[in-house]
Amino acid sequence: MKNSNVSRKGKGGRPSKKDPANYRYSVNFSAVEHARFLDLFEQSGLQSKAAFIKARVFDDSFRVIKTDQGTLEYVAKLTQFHAQFRAIGTNYNQVVKELHTHFSEKKALALLYKLEKATVELAVIGRQIVDLSEDFRKKW
Repeated sequence: MKNSNVSRKGKGGRPSKKDPANYRYSVNFSAVEHARFLDLFEQSGLQSKAAFIKARVFDDSFRVIKTDQGTLEYVAKLTQFHAQFRAIGTNYNQVVKELHTHFSEKKALALLYKLEKATVELAVIGRQIVDLSEDFRKKW
């Protein structure tokens, strides 16, 4: 019979690490300490608690990421407005072409006048958005 302790290199599976982490330590926290630990972990922005603990033990620097919920909502709304403006811009030319092909010149001009008024209102709203964004940029 053949020896079953022969190495199985190249037989598939996960590749072995060059420097495996074989040493483990256990730490117990009280409820208050655990809450503080979780707060610090969330502020660090690291992906795993193990990486956070290693960074703290070996005095590695880490960044603190603070997010403002109001800022996130503002950016989300601004992104929605941008998408809507883009959609309006792509459809504007198609609407004008359809007006000229399916309506008489007099009727098309009347509808174009209404479209022009709506466009002016949209431009005013766009200007207000730009002003609000400038105010926001100055504050932050």
